Amino acid sequence: MSKRFARALCWIRRDLRLTDNAALALATSEADQVAVVFVFDTVILGALEDGDDRRLTFIHRSLRELDEKLRERGSKLVVLHGDPIEEIPKLACRLDAEAVYAGRDYDPYAVYRDDAVKGQCRLVTIKDIVIFEGGEILGQLETPYRTYTPYARAWRNRLRIGKDDAEHGSDLAALWPGENLEGELPSLAELGFAESDLWLDAGEEAARKRLAQFSKRIPRYATERDFPSHEATSWLSVHLRFGTIGIRACIREALAHGEDGDKWLSELIWRDFYQDILANHPHVVQEPFQAQYKSLDYPGSEDELQRWCEGKTGFPLVDAAMRCFNATGWMHNRLRMLVASFLTKDLLVDYRKGEAYFARHLLDFELASNNGGWQWAASVGCDAQPYFRIFNPVLQSRKFDPKGDFIRRWLPELADLKGDAIHWPHEESEFDLLAAGVDLGRTYPRPIVDHATQRDLAIKLLESAAKGRGKGV
Repeated sequence: MSKRFARALCWIRRDLRLTDNAALALATSEADQVAVVFVFDTVILGALEDGDDRRLTFIHRSLRELDEKLRERGSKLVVLHGDPIEEIPKLACRLDAEAVYAGRDYDPYAVYRDDAVKGQCRLVTIKDIVIFEGGEILGQLETPYRTYTPYARAWRNRLRIGKDDAEHGSDLAALWPGENLEGELPSLAELGFAESDLWLDAGEEAARKRLAQFSKRIPRYATERDFPSHEATSWLSVHLRFGTIGIRACIREALAHGEDGDKWLSELIWRDFYQDILANHPHVVQEPFQAQYKSLDYPGSEDELQRWCEGKTGFPLVDAAMRCFNATGWMHNRLRMLVASFLTKDLLVDYRKGEAYFARHLLDFELASNNGGWQWAASVGCDAQPYFRIFNPVLQSRKFDPKGDFIRRWLPELADLKGDAIHWPHEESEFDLLAAGVDLGRTYPRPIVDHATQRDLAIKLLESAAKGRGKGV
């Protein structure tokens, strides 16, 4: 059977890999020659601050590896810098490419961008970053699910093992010869950005190794995943975000472990669920999923927000989590829930401010998951934590960092505190504090708020809004 097109482009965006790449597989099955292209989008880059963003370093290193892999096969990566709405159609015209293939992206900007490109050339998009798209998993009345548990049940029932999670193989013999292609990978400096230090290796090979390493830990994932000092999580969120590994590979690995892999599978389904929510309810980007909270007025101050950002609240596990985040761009999921709860329920700061801070600094930032997680913690989203359930930062610390290992790593000024004092040094004797080199108010801040008082205020605020009594307390 002859191929449909003589020449085509494969436009990679959130799928920075050659293996199990749905767009590349489709392109090479339908075109005789396929050039792989990436665009450094000036619309996105222009919104970044200070010429410093860890994500650019991760992307650049992943592209460098991808280019090397393509050159080994006689091709090369075509790299453009500009607005893809203009650059992709121009490249297709210049190379006489009859079609452009890409993995579908569901973020509002991506949808707008792709619609604009489709108006100028043949853009074929294919599902790749999720197992099921918005609209594929529906309830009995053919309406989208609003809560996770029935969605997950339907997701599992719909999954056709060996088909939905099948690997997409590409005909790499169809890659366009490199000598006929222009567009070299620029340096980060040429793009106006500085090289950042990363806590993990970038690229497809690094992602494969990390999955192989995690495979050995999957049997203890369910029991140890909530402990930030344990090496129990996958650490694959960044690779999934940029597609140096595909969701199908992760699903296959989870399923291969049977019951041991079930908890990780549940977490992967959450990712699809939040993408489903974004696709079916795009208003969540600007406002709460639950309409009764749209006019909620948060009384928290900018000063309190800033102290939260800097990890200077006087609550050790919250501060340790934020300092780890600021240093690495990554945060353990249990800690994401804790710091979000603290900002919205203890400091009474609008969840959108915390969401924006994470969006700016998260190495694994993904709009749907970040938005969904913040609305969940703030009790204003779909299937959110009930407003009367509020994390106690000290109890969370004692339960999930019992020896204080994580706190000591990120708050060295408290490292010499003994036993339970690491979780709440504010009730220790002055003698014990001085013996540990801790001077409250100077070397470590006093608590910014009283948790019990703020908990009561948060409940009243949310309860009032939930019952439609204006803006709260």
